[in-house]
Amino acid sequence: MPRHILFVCLGNICRSCTAEEIFRTLVSRAGLDSRYEVDSAGIIDYHEGELPDARMRQTALRHGYRLTHRSRPIRPADFERFDLIIGMDDRNCDKLRRLAPTEEGKQKVAAMASYLRHHPEASFIPDPYYGTEADFELVVELLEDACEGLLEKTNF
Repeated sequence: MPRHILFVCLGNICRSCTAEEIFRTLVSRAGLDSRYEVDSAGIIDYHEGELPDARMRQTALRHGYRLTHRSRPIRPADFERFDLIIGMDDRNCDKLRRLAPTEEGKQKVAAMASYLRHHPEASFIPDPYYGTEADFELVVELLEDACEGLLEKTNF
């Protein structure tokens, strides 16, 4: 039975959709497609139905990732469907725990930064939305590291 993993950020147009695609790519390269199902969502529904931010798509493409996910908000059913719900920062994780309809759902929430292996200085994945090109680059770099760590920890 595959592991179901949901990546979550505020609007689902920068960090979580990028984490979804990076993780999906790593899983595919490792030949583990049948072992994982991944998706992403946002805390808010403001961008529902939209493609990822153009700057994020451009940055991800330079790293070999094509972002095609359409933004969607997290739903109560996600807490049942997914085995692991990964927030990009502490505010996301706190909100996810408040939204979880059960104690079991709360236990599924984890911080993306907890999977970082090569960036001990980073305690969260920063939102690049109001930042510069360098901020988008940093997010991809951090997410590649964290997704590799996540695959290591969940591939059993």
